Amino acid sequence: MTDTSFKSGYVAIIGRPNVGKSTLINRVLGQKLCITSRRPQTTRHRILGIKTDDDSQLIYVDTPGLHIDDKRAMNRYMNRAAASSIDDVDVILFVVDGMNWTKEDESVLERLQKSAKAPVILVVNKVDKLADKEVLLPQIEKLSAEFDFAKVVPISARKGVNLDELETEIKALMPEGELIFPEDQFTDRSSRFLAAELVREQLFRHLGQELPYSITVEIEQFDDEDKMYRIGAVIYVERDGQKSIVIGKGGALLKSVGRDARIEMQALFDKKVFLRLWVKVRDGWGDNERMLKNLGYNDEI
Repeated sequence: MTDTSFKSGYVAIIGRPNVGKSTLINRVLGQKLCITSRRPQTTRHRILGIKTDDDSQLIYVDTPGLHIDDKRAMNRYMNRAAASSIDDVDVILFVVDGMNWTKEDESVLERLQKSAKAPVILVVNKVDKLADKEVLLPQIEKLSAEFDFAKVVPISARKGVNLDELETEIKALMPEGELIFPEDQFTDRSSRFLAAELVREQLFRHLGQELPYSITVEIEQFDDEDKMYRIGAVIYVERDGQKSIVIGKGGALLKSVGRDARIEMQALFDKKVFLRLWVKVRDGWGDNERMLKNLGYNDEI
């Protein structure tokens, strides 16, 4: 990897909630890094996904979705984490959901108009859901009149459609450079962090519409016992009434969350996992800046 044509740099993935940013980064990396669900605002942290091949090292920055509502401390944190990712990167991917343009998309575009210094690729996701791709053209022309995009690339992150073309366009905009991370590293995050995220993902998948937004997960034990990881995780809720919902009748829901999270961990870590879960109440954690920092919600990078 000493060839002078080797390219390396950072690629920020920006967009409103639920446009498929985490699905995109998982597809590009060829393995699961970021948790996903059908609900918006699943991603809370800025996460680096590192892809190294013979001619490049592309460091993808997955971010929380930028959204208008910032009444809660958690929402303000997520907006800061996402907005700051626009700075000091080499390429920005502005991901939108096909024809589904909203006020939150407009808000993201306004941020890019004000502060984007790197070239921006408009990534039109979920095109597999459009029977007639021609309907995209007027929308693309309208957006291109509002911002000077370096390229416009339609994709389907879920099905892996057109991702090779997207990567080619990213590399064309990337500066020459050397390896930034070791070539076998695929994220900047620890296994401990990823374990917490996998538990939180299953809470999103198993619980009702609103409750997952009042939940966070902290790993209290992470022991490597040669052939097995022994992991203990605390699920924090904000109110007493939420605790019984997470546990479920006879502990059934918590057992299901633990089982599915353990399966995901074993697939990611390629190692047997023994997982124990507890549920505790920490009143108002999502509205308290100090509590957020204590729980690991710090402004990163």
